[in-house]
Amino acid sequence: MIAPLVFATLVDATTIVPRLRLDIRYATAANFTHQRLYAHARCLLHDVVARRLAEVQAELRARGLGLVAYDCYRPLSVQKKMWALVPDERYVSDPAKGSRHNRGAAVDLTLVDASGKELPMPTGFDDFSTRAHRDYDDLPPNVIANRAQLERLMQDAGFSGLPTEWWHFDADGWERYDVLDVPVPR
Repeated sequence: MIAPLVFATLVDATTIVPRLRLDIRYATAANFTHQRLYAHARCLLHDVVARRLAEVQAELRARGLGLVAYDCYRPLSVQKKMWALVPDERYVSDPAKGSRHNRGAAVDLTLVDASGKELPMPTGFDDFSTRAHRDYDDLPPNVIANRAQLERLMQDAGFSGLPTEWWHFDADGWERYDVLDVPVPR
């Protein structure tokens, strides 16, 4: 009974962000835990966060590009499993504090071309090396340009990037949302 009430505050981002592609990695074993952590691949966010993401998608669409989401809302119980494997706040938020993902106010994503092919970026998703850091610059110019384009558009829409992960963006105002710990529904 609690889940429908809690999820009344979150929306399915694909209903607000036109043509948002999903590659929700924690609904598969293709992630740093090598486990399937979500039963369903959905991108749930607070409405205002999803609307900001829609602004980015509209700008990208005008450029013949788009977004693919790797992760959105994440239950606190999943955060605890991640922390048990990587207790390093540069890459995984301490569940005692809760993450922006646990609040439905963060998104992990990348850019894709019109056919859905990912543009070259510094690393793959969930890379815990310095190469994934936003200030890492020993990269080909096109990779730096792709990363910069994503960051600039996300900042313009009211998101801030995590210094250690080029793919992670927090919605400004994330702190006003509560930490949630309910499974991702169908």
